[in-house]
Amino acid sequence: MKQFQVASLFAVFVVYLLPASGYGQSADVRVPNFWDPKAVHDRPNSIPDKIQFLATDNYPPFVFRDPQGRLTGFNVDLARALCQELGSSCALRIKNFNVLLSALDEEEGDAIISGLSRSLPATRRLNFTDDYLKLPARFVVPKEETRAFDEQALAGKSISVVSGSRYEAFAKRFWPGADILGLDSVATARAAVKNGEADAHFGDGLGLAFWLPSEAAEGCCDFVGGPWLEPGYFDQGMAIATRPEDTERAAALNYALRQLQQKGIYRELYLRYFPFSFY
Repeated sequence: MKQFQVASLFAVFVVYLLPASGYGQSADVRVPNFWDPKAVHDRPNSIPDKIQFLATDNYPPFVFRDPQGRLTGFNVDLARALCQELGSSCALRIKNFNVLLSALDEEEGDAIISGLSRSLPATRRLNFTDDYLKLPARFVVPKEETRAFDEQALAGKSISVVSGSRYEAFAKRFWPGADILGLDSVATARAAVKNGEADAHFGDGLGLAFWLPSEAAEGCCDFVGGPWLEPGYFDQGMAIATRPEDTERAAALNYALRQLQQKGIYRELYLRYFPFSFY
């Protein structure tokens, strides 16, 4: 991978950040937009009559069951909105994660909406839509240090990460002058910054968005800098997968994703499930 200067890493992806005012959010909360707002896309000539989505139901906040046992989540509502945009009938079939690919091959469903990775050998043959959500890395620091922290000047700073993770690999490569503390779990790595054992924690932005307002964090910390989307480390986002020959369905879903963004529906869904934004 080409060596990048740290100062240029933020420009790797064009991610348009939109203010979230009007939804009870503070003015600094931003909703990501992964689609070019100036691009014009015509409605495909071929729209599927139905789309049977495949997913697993133990993946909050994307697909999970509420206390009454009803399916809910970001992906559930996104799938419903996509079908409404296309005028297609819609269904969601729950399968174990390890049989999603075989279920797609055997036409038990038409599209997998369950965070399936593009990089697996078994998935490289599939059609994937554009990413509808990227999962960046973020820094968190104690609240009293948010103004002073400079992620471009980390020499001598201690940064907690999960040992053996891509966050550790990235930190060691791009911040060689920092003291990288590899810890054995996400909980201990986060606790290190809360307890003052580390100056900052570098980790999964999505998980941190749920940790920061939780009782476990005790109001200790805030996001600073970022988001980090460096290729080879944090660039792989969430997309919908269809069978290799099903190009028309993939094209229709891509069109619908862009339409949901342009109409503000994606923004509403994002704020519904990620009220503490990780962008």
